[in-house]
Amino acid sequence: MIDTGQLIGTYRQLIWETDVHQVAWWQALLIRAARLVYVLVRDLLDGRLTLHAMSLVFTTLLSIVPLLAVSFSVLKAFGVHNQLEPLLLRFLEPLGPQGVKITDQIIGFVDNIRVGVLSALGIAFLFYTTITLIQKVEWAFNDIWHVDRARTLAQQFSSYFSVIMVVPVLVFSALGVTASLTSTTIVQAIMAIEPFGSLYEFLSKLVPYLLIIAAFTFVYLFIPNTRVRPGAALTGGVVAGVLWQTTGWLFAMVIANSTSYAAIYSGFAILIVLMIWIYWNWLIMLVGASIAFYQQHAEYLVAGQKDYRLSNRAQEELALMIMTLVGLRWYQRQPGWSADELVNELHLPVHTIQDMLRVLECGGLLTRTTDAPTTWVPARPLETTAVKEVLEVVRNACKGARLVPRRSPETRGTQEVVEDLERAVDAALRGRSLKDLVMAETPAEAPTSLANPGRLQRAP
Repeated sequence: MIDTGQLIGTYRQLIWETDVHQVAWWQALLIRAARLVYVLVRDLLDGRLTLHAMSLVFTTLLSIVPLLAVSFSVLKAFGVHNQLEPLLLRFLEPLGPQGVKITDQIIGFVDNIRVGVLSALGIAFLFYTTITLIQKVEWAFNDIWHVDRARTLAQQFSSYFSVIMVVPVLVFSALGVTASLTSTTIVQAIMAIEPFGSLYEFLSKLVPYLLIIAAFTFVYLFIPNTRVRPGAALTGGVVAGVLWQTTGWLFAMVIANSTSYAAIYSGFAILIVLMIWIYWNWLIMLVGASIAFYQQHAEYLVAGQKDYRLSNRAQEELALMIMTLVGLRWYQRQPGWSADELVNELHLPVHTIQDMLRVLECGGLLTRTTDAPTTWVPARPLETTAVKEVLEVVRNACKGARLVPRRSPETRGTQEVVEDLERAVDAALRGRSLKDLVMAETPAEAPTSLANPGRLQRAP
């Protein structure tokens, strides 16, 4: 009889307790893949990805016509607006005959929108509806990447409009170049020669995959409000692109050609199938974003644990390490630390570093700069900042009122213990400033200019 507990224990030991740096490269690859599949299934069962996907379905239904109308107006200036319908038809191809009906209806709605005769309010609403969709996508990606700070209004204006204006032109230009190259006499003559003809046929089947992978990679690089490594974005783009292309035929066989939807929903069957298809596509995109995140932040690949919870002692130590690192760069007149750099230096999850940075900022110890990406510098001179102040900032970081339990006569001894601890801390840290910690990490041959870093300047 198979012992289930023993199997689970063996699995956990093999997948989660094996040091990937001590095994062969192919074993490390398989272990990382198993960990990734586990955390992805865990995230899907948790419901956050599916909740974002459902929200994006509703926003897409409201935004698809304005988005296509804006893209149509941009593409019309380049003379490639006639390719909008074939591209939309290809996107809805897994819906079968219903995809053709939906494409005709959407194109009809777009044709009815006359941008030239719309009022200023109508044009503003057109762009607002379009931008709302991209904004919702950014919110979903920021949640996946544990980023709690959205782009500023100026950043949203520049980023979103570049996506709306530039991406359609690039996509259709690429398609146009491919079509024009195929129609040339030289290419036709080369295709008639084997094995170039077979190679071209293979590449023609591969091009849709490459285009969708490039589109997903672009989205994963530029939509999250954080710096995404190209390798991580490409990994997520490859997985999402292959999933999107290969599951289209499965959707067409299982759902689009099913007669049960028409029997149950009657005239609403087209809308229901369209909503399912849009939901499936958004879910694939969010899964790809999660893969990119876990590829870049492997420290989150932990069984049964989504968020790191540091102990009180570990939080105090982390605060002192961050202040020391920031102070060291400040005295060396180097650029400040960004959150991503601190993550790579301290090997901790990004949200843990961001939470501590916010605590130190609220405590008046750090301030952020206006650089891109944001960096952190001391908010006041380190030589006048006592080490104990850092510990007090971390201990008093909880929001809301400070609750003090009522002491009964039987528990007054606890007050004496707390007071003894405070006196011991005062005695141990008396006269020690943050500059002392920084200078302890400074090499002996460091220049004497470290002692006079100049006046601290707050970022506006």
